[in-house]
Amino acid sequence: MDHDPAVRCRTAFISDTHLGTRGCQAELLLEFIRELECETLYLVGDIVDGWKMKSGWYWPQAHNDVVQKILRLARKGVNVVYIPGNHDDRVRDFCGVHFGGVVVARDAIHEAADGRRYLVTHGDEFDGVVQNARWLAFLGDWSYRLLLAINTHFNRVRRLLGLNYWSLSAFLKHKVKDAVAFIDRFEAAMADEARRRGVQGVICGHIHKAEIRDMDGVVYLNDGDWVESCTALVEDFDGRFRIVNWLAARKTLGSRAALALAA
Repeated sequence: MDHDPAVRCRTAFISDTHLGTRGCQAELLLEFIRELECETLYLVGDIVDGWKMKSGWYWPQAHNDVVQKILRLARKGVNVVYIPGNHDDRVRDFCGVHFGGVVVARDAIHEAADGRRYLVTHGDEFDGVVQNARWLAFLGDWSYRLLLAINTHFNRVRRLLGLNYWSLSAFLKHKVKDAVAFIDRFEAAMADEARRRGVQGVICGHIHKAEIRDMDGVVYLNDGDWVESCTALVEDFDGRFRIVNWLAARKTLGSRAALALAA
């Protein structure tokens, strides 16, 4: 990198990249990683989509570039911790194993710069649908990918009209009562698990909704996804957390992002 990184932080958290699917925003993720400087990187589950890859192989060069870039960070001394989710649950068989400097863990306790401790977990183990009705989870995943396909065509038209990206699935999550109730239950379950573990907060992914909020004394943090929102969670050097929305942040870089992607 021949310029100062756009995102300099102590710790970064990304999840739900869903490499191996057409919905993955691999080029944008690669931009972000190239503009990232951190001491520790947590991969908080659903990095590779094993569910989708069972039904057909899709692995363009950009997806391979993301993997290679993460491995390069590990070789350069970044602590990379991979916490699998439900879409890459086969990786849980390798907990404790190091792959090219990347360590696989079921979950982790992250101690921030200010001494506060956070449980880091993907979150699917606190999703009753995934745990108790796996067929329904597969159906939901299929429906979600259908929405993404529709949304892709819709946003092509919006781009031609000079309009910004608009997420149909995010709109439905906020408007459909059952979806809102599910998110509320999920967040409450994650906060309860943090209390049970005796930590000050919980960092997760899974539901593709970036969030930082206090829940009765427990800090709930969700890093979002790299299918639609293109968000990451970062910890600054004073222990404070913030969400990086890359779709918005990259606009401030001008041509830098394009130059980095072409490098």
